[in-house]
Amino acid sequence: MAGERRGAILELLRRPGNARCADCGAPDPDWASYTLGVFICLSCSGIHRNIPQVSKVKSVRLDAWEEAQVEFMASHGNDAARATFESKVPSFYYRPTFSDCQVLREQWIRAKYERREFVHPDKQEPYSAGYREGFLWKRGRDNGQFLSRKFVLTEREGALKYFNRSDAKEPKAIMKIEHLNATFQPAKIGHPHGLQVTYLKDNSTRNIFIYHEDGKEIVDWFNALRAARFHYLQVAFPGASDADLVPKLSRNYLKEGYMEKTGPKQTEGFRKRWFTMDDRRLMYFKDPLDAFARGEVFIGSKESGYKVLDGLPPSTQGYHWPHGITIVTPDRKFLFTCETESDQREWVAAFQKVVDRPMLPQEYAVEAHFKHKP
Repeated sequence: MAGERRGAILELLRRPGNARCADCGAPDPDWASYTLGVFICLSCSGIHRNIPQVSKVKSVRLDAWEEAQVEFMASHGNDAARATFESKVPSFYYRPTFSDCQVLREQWIRAKYERREFVHPDKQEPYSAGYREGFLWKRGRDNGQFLSRKFVLTEREGALKYFNRSDAKEPKAIMKIEHLNATFQPAKIGHPHGLQVTYLKDNSTRNIFIYHEDGKEIVDWFNALRAARFHYLQVAFPGASDADLVPKLSRNYLKEGYMEKTGPKQTEGFRKRWFTMDDRRLMYFKDPLDAFARGEVFIGSKESGYKVLDGLPPSTQGYHWPHGITIVTPDRKFLFTCETESDQREWVAAFQKVVDRPMLPQEYAVEAHFKHKP
């Protein structure tokens, strides 16, 4: 009998809607919430365990199932749950995948099932209202200490601002929504809720690193920034569909890590730097948490004369790491070295992906204005 029930549960898993985790989309989920009627992956099942008042979980393969539980799963399933719990997800709201960090996945699951934010739109106020203010811990530019700072996001002004003192009249920085990106970076920042906000200042990239002790607060900030970007882009591109705009709301970096580089004359020794590939901007920093890049390189498309080559020119000297990469641009060659062959392969693949993509009209304008510091 127990075998029959397990067989019935495994049969339910074969339904098309149940083949991926209901929450993060990971393939082959083998856990289930028998109070919500969804099939989930091992990682998401751990988050469900933390909200036992809403969700109770079992292993599909290892636990014993009761007849009533099997029937409940049969009459629900992932597609039905999505129709209920995700019926009113705003277009701009970030839907995490299995490769996203813990705080994003946990808050998505809590928002869906515990707070029911996508059943009751009035609960979306913290990120949909067009205005948000509060205190976040921000890393000091020079001393590296995190200090509490007041942040104000105002869609009407199209800006995120922060103030060094809560009673300050003038903001320390004004970050235009037009040029702003936010990406979770828990490992780099050293906090599970660490968020990196990047904006352009005088056409150069500026980073700030922030976190909040409360996971819901930092994810609400992240989605409020995406909402502000969404509404800005709707005005800037009136004919564009939501599907066109959503990928532009925030972006994760294509690749980050250490490489060595040399200067434009290629006569000085190679120096180790932290590199970030952000769309078509390759930036390098002395330290991963620096506020400003030491330099930026624009990487265009092959149609515009950009190429990525394995290895270094034969006469190159002064490098320590053995695995070279040469980027050819219309103006000059950039030489980099990687510590391992797998690093080199990953960087070459990231560069090639960008070079193979045709440039958009606005990217030609960026290329024209680009000031890279050698």
